[in-house]
Amino acid sequence: MDKKIRMVDWSDILLEQWSDEGRRSPGWVLKTLACDFVAYAFAPSRRCFLLPGAPLQRAWRQNGRGWIQEYGQRRALNPGYATASVPVPIDALMPAISQAMVISV
Repeated sequence: MDKKIRMVDWSDILLEQWSDEGRRSPGWVLKTLACDFVAYAFAPSRRCFLLPGAPLQRAWRQNGRGWIQEYGQRRALNPGYATASVPVPIDALMPAISQAMVISV
């Protein structure tokens, strides 16, 4: 399990598209995860979402472009690199993950 902790309660999940935007290094929503779940927690409320890795990434592939257009990107400037993430509202992300687990045959 991978874990992400935010120190402020937000109404979104910040999906990391690029861990190093300049080098186009994939963020955790794009790269192969070495875990089945991402534990995404908000420290003040002690609320944690267990996000299933494969369905989350499938939801990103299905909706990522639209989410970028609708919700924009947030950049975090770090020494020597910048990350780029998309703040997807929880009430938009969770149904998308659920829908990503349905396959028509």
